Amino acid sequence: MSDDQRHARIFGVLFIITFITSISALGLFQPVLDDPVGYITGGGKDSQIYLGALLEFFLIVSGVGTAVVLYPIARRQSEALALGYVAARIMESVFIAMGIIFVLGVVGLRHDLPGAHDAAFTLAALKDWTFLLGPGFFPLGNGLLLGYLMYRTGLVPRRMAWLGMIGGPLLFLAGVGVLFDLWDAGSTVPALATIPEFIWELFLGVYCTIYGFRKDSPIIRPNWRGDAVR
Repeated sequence: MSDDQRHARIFGVLFIITFITSISALGLFQPVLDDPVGYITGGGKDSQIYLGALLEFFLIVSGVGTAVVLYPIARRQSEALALGYVAARIMESVFIAMGIIFVLGVVGLRHDLPGAHDAAFTLAALKDWTFLLGPGFFPLGNGLLLGYLMYRTGLVPRRMAWLGMIGGPLLFLAGVGVLFDLWDAGSTVPALATIPEFIWELFLGVYCTIYGFRKDSPIIRPNWRGDAVR
């Protein structure tokens, strides 16, 4: 059981890292995303963008890490769901990595082609698309899939797991609305849809870091024999 609780606390710390790095990187990228042409023609803050890229690299590592650390425990409940969560995290990370490249591409234009306004707009737009299709759509993995796993296993309080099962689909539907121009990415609907998923991920990081997994969860009991429903 001590090994399971060690995994739990690593899982919690990694979740907190994803939380901090994702929010911080988005803020650091704003000069490029808000005004890509102004960035390449003016005195761009390259060091700020490089720091944002580094933070998103740590976001990728910690995001995949949450799934890898949880996998040996979650597979006792359902190997398919546990593997599905790993796959969802990897796919989300692919989109994040693409976004890093597009943002750094704008920095490259500032140094090499400061007159390439259309290219700057295009790269910034591609970064927005990677955010929508990655962190915007894949909360279905972090929310619905992980929430269901946590609910079935009882590794965290089941009432909180409902936040993930509700928040993930809400955020996905908000992203679909943005995709089909029903509302803007920064409008009220997506902002409200973010709240349950935001609370869920913050709760997971803090709870697991402090308390670990619930000791009465069937899959971490010493006498567990693989009899959980799959």
